[in-house]
Amino acid sequence: MIIRSFYACALGLALGASSLAQVATTPPADQGPTANQGPAAGQEGQGRRGMGMGPGGMMGRGISGTVTEVAADHFMVKNGANEIYTVHFSANTRIMKQPKSAPGSTQDRPMGGGDPPVAIKATEIKVGDAIGAGGEIDEAAKSVGAVFVMLLDPERARQMREWQANFGKTWLMGKVTAISDAKVTVHSGVDNSDHTFFADENTTFRKHRDPITLPDVQVGDNVRIEGAVKGDQFFATTVVVMMPPAVGGPVKRPGGEAPN
Repeated sequence: MIIRSFYACALGLALGASSLAQVATTPPADQGPTANQGPAAGQEGQGRRGMGMGPGGMMGRGISGTVTEVAADHFMVKNGANEIYTVHFSANTRIMKQPKSAPGSTQDRPMGGGDPPVAIKATEIKVGDAIGAGGEIDEAAKSVGAVFVMLLDPERARQMREWQANFGKTWLMGKVTAISDAKVTVHSGVDNSDHTFFADENTTFRKHRDPITLPDVQVGDNVRIEGAVKGDQFFATTVVVMMPPAVGGPVKRPGGEAPN
């Protein structure tokens, strides 16, 4: 089954780069997803469809999938678990188009770079398109009252699927819940599950861009891990402690001026 919250996290990253700051939060620098980004965009593990599920994740909740039907006030969308949701929209719903992939983007960082989303009309979304929608979900009715709808760039949607498929194989992300010698356990909002990774002499640690060591990693930290599975264990090559999102607006100088 495709991890349902993955696309929500990725959408958080897409919107985090845009001017829609009131809808999304900024993802961690230099490390792609946040699950949850989440991510993230902690807020980790706030529901399998939660858009507020992790660093860089979005506020609220949402789904994504392929449009199977278009109507004047709703879309029918099939998600990765083959569930059909009705995405309701109105004149108050932000409907946007994701820009094409930035040159040099890869499946490891499918949301990185590029221009911000642009506003479009609902009629520009067609059957077969990949979309994401954020808002309040009625699980029983399989419906979404959409605050926003995002038409995904097909190449980015493909990259996102590949990126998601590598979760637990080449990368992990989550909140540290336990540390025992070189064994670290994290709870990830990407799949709302616990994962364990091991550090060795080949593992490098960073906090934002500053080098650190394993003893600097603390329970409660949100981390992004690159590595590989050997046998049945995930061994980390890079561990990044992600900075918490900024609280409030820019710091103002005396006299009320914001810094440039």
